[in-house]
Amino acid sequence: MWETITSSPLIDILDILIVAALLYRLIVFIKDTRVIQMFLGLVLLLVLGTVASWVKMIIVGQIIQTLQTVWVVAFIIIFQPELRQALTNLGLRGPFGIFRQTDPIPAEEELLASVSRLSKRGLGALIVIEGEVRLNNWIKKGVKLDAEITALTIESIFTLPGPLHDGAVIISQNRIAAAAVILPITEQEELAYTLGTRHRAAIGISEQSDAIVIVVSEQTRAISVVFQGEIKRGLSLEDVSTELERIRQKRAGPVSSRRGGKKKAPNTMSEAPRGTAGS
Repeated sequence: MWETITSSPLIDILDILIVAALLYRLIVFIKDTRVIQMFLGLVLLLVLGTVASWVKMIIVGQIIQTLQTVWVVAFIIIFQPELRQALTNLGLRGPFGIFRQTDPIPAEEELLASVSRLSKRGLGALIVIEGEVRLNNWIKKGVKLDAEITALTIESIFTLPGPLHDGAVIISQNRIAAAAVILPITEQEELAYTLGTRHRAAIGISEQSDAIVIVVSEQTRAISVVFQGEIKRGLSLEDVSTELERIRQKRAGPVSSRRGGKKKAPNTMSEAPRGTAGS
């Protein structure tokens, strides 16, 4: 009976589907991150190794084989944040993203109102909107609030010289879960020197989860949105709303995106504001 099952065409189809799913996730992972250059390097090494083996260049083949081993170790070390994010997404959404949901941004109007007020007053802010990856470990490190999401509450938290203004606010399960949360700083070295600690912390938590992070610069009053290690700076309030919708659709997957329609992304989202962004 087992031999009948293993020799069935269904097993071959399943085999192909699994390989296709893994290749699909690999392509998406490479396309959306900085891994592409190193991946091309691996492809080049594989091609050279094949050619060297074919023409029987023993010494060159051994060198390339050693370099391939070094490449794997270096890849794991250098791209640890990206690998962690990819594995998290795979576990949450499945290989084809069939488990994705299109949950709305909690209390979006209140969030936008608070961000607008904070920006006008020149108050720095760091707001983390939890996704499917739970942020309980970070919530425990802050001051637990379990408060309703209102513009007034968020504004009061970041108003100086309040005791909770330093750190991040985490929104979890449609509530303000905690304030004064210290977030991990990104290890990316190629970021602009104008990005301060607040922005680097926003990128850091977005690399370790699928959270959406909104940042208000204390120096320039500029508003930024961060998701999966990518920061969009110098946004208007309308841009922020559009970016939140874009991220929601991206997190939901292509099927849900077609159902919900598409909004045109603003042209200015990738542009940094003039002057020092600060923290």
